[in-house]
Amino acid sequence: MVNTNPFLRTASGTADRVGFDAGLRAHMQRIFMLMAGALGVTGAIAFAVANTPLAQGIFGSPLKWLVMLAPLGFIFFLQFRWQRMSMGALQGTFWAFSGVMGLSLASIFLVYTNESIARAFFITAATFAVMSLWGYTTKRDLSGMGAFLMMGMLGLAIAFLINMFLQSSMLQWIASVVGVGVFTLLTAFDVQRIKQTYAEGWGVEANGKMAVMDALGLYLNFINAFQMLLSLIGNREE
Repeated sequence: MVNTNPFLRTASGTADRVGFDAGLRAHMQRIFMLMAGALGVTGAIAFAVANTPLAQGIFGSPLKWLVMLAPLGFIFFLQFRWQRMSMGALQGTFWAFSGVMGLSLASIFLVYTNESIARAFFITAATFAVMSLWGYTTKRDLSGMGAFLMMGMLGLAIAFLINMFLQSSMLQWIASVVGVGVFTLLTAFDVQRIKQTYAEGWGVEANGKMAVMDALGLYLNFINAFQMLLSLIGNREE
């Protein structure tokens, strides 16, 4: 089938490759800046809340369930509504989500020491950077990992759901190990996918919306890998 998309023609070398590469780099930089900004908002709010009496008021009452489930509500809302939202509304919801996630993650400061949280964060950040670079530069087609990673995430969801009732430390450990691996590989997979979907070139606003949603996806990969690694290597408060 003949490809008529000008962005794809650029990517294949039949048009201005230099212009395409510059646009792709700008697109990727925008995504990583959005993701880094969201992580900064989340971390700042989590740390601030954890060091106030508000933390005990939230996590020592049934209100904790609302705080912990609220980010999931944001994710579902964004997944189903983002294409019909204006750019401003989408960005506002994205930043609100990162703030609510920070409120939810304040609980980790009540469970783990600051040193182990910092250690898990920097290990996750280093691993994320390496996998992002690999996903961006590799010539290997990673699309075949998609089905495997989706099955892995489904299995993790089921394992954590079951363990809510079993409270098995062994199942928790296994699920966390698998989770770190799944979300680490998913980072490389998503970065390569972002490169490929950029070539479809939906237009300025569409690419802007794609950047926000792709930043959300990478953000979630980072947060999930971080939480699971923390559960493996984190030292608990005494």
